[in-house]
Amino acid sequence: MRKHIKILALIIFALRINIGFSQDKSSDTLTTGVIDVVKPYTPTISDAFKVKEAPNLDEETTDKKKEIKYNIFSIPVASTFTPAKGKAAVVEKKAPSKLYDNYASLGLGTYNTILGEVYLNHALNRYDNIGGYVRHHSSGGGIDEVVLDDDFINSQLEVNYSSNQRDMTYNIDGGFQFQHYNWYGINDGYKDDTVLINGLDVGHSYFDAHVGGALTFNDTYINSGSVFFRHFSDNQGSGENRFIAKAQVDIPINNIEIYTGFKIDYLGGGFDRDYFTNSELKYSNFQIGLSPTFQLQEDDLTVDIGLSLYYLNDMEFGKSKFYMYPNVSATYRVVNDVLIAYGGIKGDLIQNSYHGFANENPFVSPSLFITPTDQVYNTYLGLKGKVSSTMSYNVSGSYIADKNKALFKSNTIKNISAQNSYEYGNSFGISYDDIKTFSFAGELNVDLNRNFKLGLKGEYFVYDTDVEAEAWNLPDLKASVFFDYQIDEHWFTGANLFFVGERKDQVALEGTLVPEDLMRTVTLDSFFDVNAHVGYRINDEFTFFAKVNNIANQQYQKWVNYPVQGVQFLAGATYKFDF
Repeated sequence: MRKHIKILALIIFALRINIGFSQDKSSDTLTTGVIDVVKPYTPTISDAFKVKEAPNLDEETTDKKKEIKYNIFSIPVASTFTPAKGKAAVVEKKAPSKLYDNYASLGLGTYNTILGEVYLNHALNRYDNIGGYVRHHSSGGGIDEVVLDDDFINSQLEVNYSSNQRDMTYNIDGGFQFQHYNWYGINDGYKDDTVLINGLDVGHSYFDAHVGGALTFNDTYINSGSVFFRHFSDNQGSGENRFIAKAQVDIPINNIEIYTGFKIDYLGGGFDRDYFTNSELKYSNFQIGLSPTFQLQEDDLTVDIGLSLYYLNDMEFGKSKFYMYPNVSATYRVVNDVLIAYGGIKGDLIQNSYHGFANENPFVSPSLFITPTDQVYNTYLGLKGKVSSTMSYNVSGSYIADKNKALFKSNTIKNISAQNSYEYGNSFGISYDDIKTFSFAGELNVDLNRNFKLGLKGEYFVYDTDVEAEAWNLPDLKASVFFDYQIDEHWFTGANLFFVGERKDQVALEGTLVPEDLMRTVTLDSFFDVNAHVGYRINDEFTFFAKVNNIANQQYQKWVNYPVQGVQFLAGATYKFDF
């Protein structure tokens, strides 16, 4: 360091000496010359030079630009972020009406009519449910030109319990029904006999008590099973018991499942007397049925191939017999849902009963002969489909052959040996005959929207009897029309029309004259019955309604000597509620 300082000092000293010597030399000599005065340099634009736009670069000495790579150092982390689902734009609409589990309805009308119903339902827990209902329909009567009591009562009580488990569903139900009617259709020849009229007690009542249960399994070969028992009786000493047990199972055979139905049907009962004698009338039979069916499917074609086997034991007469019926049906979609062709041939052993006859015609006498109907075959063909999204149709034809088909027929008028109030041409018995029936039917349904529904249906029949002169009390034509219309939020209305064609019956008179003078065939005129209703819904709970039945006020006869009530008016209200 010191060495550097010494060198620097010597350089400064030498410079000072040189400068001093120069000054001394100039001062010693005075000379003459030109003195140039120079001002500071001021640059102009013309002094500038252009830089070449594309300068020449020495590629050998110029460094290339280094390539840069960009990387993202991703680190996996746990995330709880869930993107929100997209939602469509919400259109404002009215909230749906509240649905209630229970309701009560009551209506009052002409002819002292009372119509009431109460339905109750309660969920015990997530799986179990209990419910029931009570119905009542009665009228004080008052039909024109009827000289006997014509009031009626129909009351019914039902209770049920159901449970929906993981592997099965079962329900138990039971009930009681009471019906009261009058044999008011006495023959015209007795209407002026006031002594007879005042002495007749034409009232008769029916009692029905029943209990049953059903069980349905999930994902098993045993699909379902049910049992049912009914005791039916009247106030004339008649009684009937019926027990039915059914099961539906799938039987696998070589990877093919055969859908099979089992049935046990027992019927037994009796009447205090026959219509013509005082002999007790009893009946009892036992049926066992087996119906295997195999289904084939290929594209638009579905075919069910099977048969029905029955064993019948008539325990009252000690006879038994086997029956076998075809059970084949097929459907083919010709044009998707627009045109579907269907057809089949089936048969059945139909169990007739006092309960069934009395519910179809409550004016039967308590002296009926009960036996099953052997429906040998029922062949049918039809077309169905949709004309549009709101209109569907169904047309079909059938040909049925029945042995021992039951026909309602007027009982003989006992003008000599009458002992009971139902022996004056005012009751009906059962006549059996082998009958072949050809029918043609058409149906059209229109469902424009939730607010309007319309339906039309018509059936035409042709009968061929074996022994009887006519197919008694069977119509040649039946038709119906109905519609329902929700006018607005509160008002609704609807109507239905029924048309029944001509029917024939035979009136016989007890006596000693020749047979041609003792009986005659009568024709019941065709009739139509128009009914309408209207209602106003105040809120979700209260609704008022009004009904008009037999608007045309036709005094038609559904059965011989049994005119119906004329125009009827009824009004009432319905209340919905929850517990």
